Amino acid sequence: MPSHSGLFTVIERAARKAAPRLRRDFNEVQHLQVSRKGPADFVSMADKRAEETLVEELRKARPDWGILAEEGGEIAGDPNKPRFIIDPLDGTSNFLHGIPHFAMSIAVEEPLANGKREITTALVYQPLTDESFWAEKGKGAWLQDARLRVSSRRDLADALIATGIPFLGHGNFTQWSRIFGAVAPEVAGIRRFGSAALDLAWVAAGRFDGFWESDLQPWDVAAGLLLVKEAGGFVTDYRGSDRAMERGEFLAANDVLHSKLHKLIASALR
Repeated sequence: MPSHSGLFTVIERAARKAAPRLRRDFNEVQHLQVSRKGPADFVSMADKRAEETLVEELRKARPDWGILAEEGGEIAGDPNKPRFIIDPLDGTSNFLHGIPHFAMSIAVEEPLANGKREITTALVYQPLTDESFWAEKGKGAWLQDARLRVSSRRDLADALIATGIPFLGHGNFTQWSRIFGAVAPEVAGIRRFGSAALDLAWVAAGRFDGFWESDLQPWDVAAGLLLVKEAGGFVTDYRGSDRAMERGEFLAANDVLHSKLHKLIASALR
């Protein structure tokens, strides 16, 4: 059995406490109270209730830590301490349409001596399948107690790639179309499942061979990025640098496929 820290125990306990209500709400999705948060961007009472539970549990365990949450925004904490980055329901549109593909995402971001910050603990939890994808820096990535490794495929022709497609009010469709036009003819398939957190977890698990998407928020990807890295994968922006979070551009795969995908994307964006 892999060993994990007391901090990870806190995170997983919070997720499992929020999960039962989320499962019940999903089974009664037609009765949810839904409000429009922006163009084609919905937030349900399920999101809010799950986030309230997560925040309550995490604050109880680490009261002086800050929290960055999708619905509640930033909750200030000691700037010299880590903070939690949480998405209570990544894949809200799937949830509201009765599509069983969504997850909770929780990450811990720690301050470094140079003023930068890094993700050191991550959980992507799928409450319907009870799949717990988790990682701690330097300890690898895991699905429950099974070690995860990114795909070992080397040829684009064999690769299944995940992405997100721009939609009303979100994303640059022109840019995405150029990338899609470059990548699609070279790969075995492209999937758009609607949850970046799970897409990245599945890259870490070798279910997807690669992933690209832009216009994502920290809570969408913070946990998934550490999962991919700890599973032996590479994550960069579209330029191949380590400023993915800063630029909101994410390209993830194993070393060989990452290089090949990067060349296709860079060429498409010239």
